[in-house]
Amino acid sequence: MTVGETTARATALERAQAVRPVLEKYAAEVDATGEFPVAGVRALRDSGLLGLLVPARHGGLDGDVGDLVDIAQVLAGGCLSTGLIWAMHCQQVDALVNHGSPALLDELLPRIAAGEVYLASVTTEPRTGGHLLTAAAPLREADGGLAFERWAPIVTGGEHADGFLITLLASEDSAENQVSLVYADRDRLRSQTHGGWDPLGMRGTRSVGMRLSGVVPAHHVVGEPGGFRTVATESMIVAGHLGWAACWLGAARAATSAVVALLRSPRRPRGVDLRSDLMAERLARIRMDLELVGGYLHRVRDEVLAHRAAGRSVDNPSSQIHLNTLKVTAAELTFRAVDRLMQLTGLATGYLKDSPVPLERHFRDLRSASLNYSNDRLLTATGTLTLLDRAVRLA
Repeated sequence: MTVGETTARATALERAQAVRPVLEKYAAEVDATGEFPVAGVRALRDSGLLGLLVPARHGGLDGDVGDLVDIAQVLAGGCLSTGLIWAMHCQQVDALVNHGSPALLDELLPRIAAGEVYLASVTTEPRTGGHLLTAAAPLREADGGLAFERWAPIVTGGEHADGFLITLLASEDSAENQVSLVYADRDRLRSQTHGGWDPLGMRGTRSVGMRLSGVVPAHHVVGEPGGFRTVATESMIVAGHLGWAACWLGAARAATSAVVALLRSPRRPRGVDLRSDLMAERLARIRMDLELVGGYLHRVRDEVLAHRAAGRSVDNPSSQIHLNTLKVTAAELTFRAVDRLMQLTGLATGYLKDSPVPLERHFRDLRSASLNYSNDRLLTATGTLTLLDRAVRLA
């Protein structure tokens, strides 16, 4: 019986719990080979979880970013690379659902809900780097739609994506901040992969360079032409920071749970004394890091849900500070927790690749968290936003 058959009537969280063993089964292989987690993503397709945020009227699970936070933790506890691939797909779906044209949504959302379309994001460019709100390559009017040629140095899962959300200048005459977001089916594109992918961690994300070119219909522009800033601020940044933080927390929780189980078992490392005050203090600090990330993650999630329920924008200094703080804090504290787990368990159990607890993989994967949209860039933005929030509205 397939994952899809066993979860046909299950809740979204139950579906995630059914998929997690598949992700966990292949996590070590995905890490060792640096290959895209094909089996894990196939299980996600079959489970219906690619359609978590798709409204029920389009065949989806009708979830929200609160569900995204809960399910990302479960999936990333099995395999962080696969969890992040899924969370970033959901980030793109959130942008579509909230800003796509009715014609595009009618065409695309049922396919996403059916597991037919895995979405990748194309936002980096050589000239703009990772600066989300600028672009260099333009859209051009062409017979039958809008034409473009786009080079991106990093596209997570791009070799396996069925569709792409791509940032481009609204026109050849546009300023660099007049950016449009465009949806393109792989079948409509000419695509080439450039370079390899042999990183320290997050190896299964296969974040390769790609050249994409093609023509798309005008109604495939997501949001207003040149209005990507609104899409980014209200959807992509929100779902991105919540999803990333939830994935990192899920991986760190899984690592901590495995270590606690090991310490309470007959296989406990010889050098670990459960009666030691030092060991108790180290465990306490690890738990505190996870509690802080979990508490702040759920507080910011609730703030976003409240804004959306009331039809209010999150484009205000305090909400943007909270989202930035969530990303930076989650990146730093989850990595610190796993670093402390490695110190606690020692060389043989914590540091070796063949350890019964894959702390070495978690350590490498979570080291990337502060680099995945640089913490330095977000801290600079948060410092500037702090000058605009005289009331100091805390989360």
